[in-house]
Amino acid sequence: MTLPPGQRAIDGFPRFGTHLHHPPPPIPANPVIELGGALREPLTLTMADLAELPRVEVKADFHCVAGWSATDLRWEGVPFATLYRTRVEPLLAPGSSISHVVFEGLDGYRSVALLADAMAEDVLIADRLDGQPLTSDHGAPIRLVSPGQYGFVNTKHLCRIEFHAAQPVDPDKWSPLAGHRRARVWEEERHRYLPGRVVRPIYHALIGPIRRMSARGSTERTT
Repeated sequence: MTLPPGQRAIDGFPRFGTHLHHPPPPIPANPVIELGGALREPLTLTMADLAELPRVEVKADFHCVAGWSATDLRWEGVPFATLYRTRVEPLLAPGSSISHVVFEGLDGYRSVALLADAMAEDVLIADRLDGQPLTSDHGAPIRLVSPGQYGFVNTKHLCRIEFHAAQPVDPDKWSPLAGHRRARVWEEERHRYLPGRVVRPIYHALIGPIRRMSARGSTERTT
């Protein structure tokens, strides 16, 4: 098995993310995904709407920027490219050009991707993992899965997608851990400004503290 540079395979698929010290957000009774941004009008998609679109299964690894990889995962859902071509393109003004996509989760987390990266054939709006519905730990009821990018792009608990004609404002621009704008795993694009090899030891050192935060968040969920 060949992994991207700086990654180590692990057993299982732990709960990771930026809100690990909190329990996952409650799953809405009637989940929806709002589509907005540079569209002629906003659109709200229900799970029934998504179910009308073609579905695929993608077998892919999940690569955390901290340096671990969960391997041979089976994701199921709607290709993002299908969603874009069938639901978004009809809402674009003539001559308009989308360059960036913002994905927002129920926990308030937001990731930004180039449209070109989001249109890769293995990028999914996923609702199943390894033959089962997503659990809360892994992004229920629905999440973004972009296997070619580090996990911080793969927004969980997806509730809104915005489409932009230019780079959106970046509140984390000067963060010491600012993620790379493309986050391609095979290019080792971990950090916004520093080479991947330079920041590997820093990110690897974060795995232990993140695991402890994850455990605390899970405990809060069950108490």
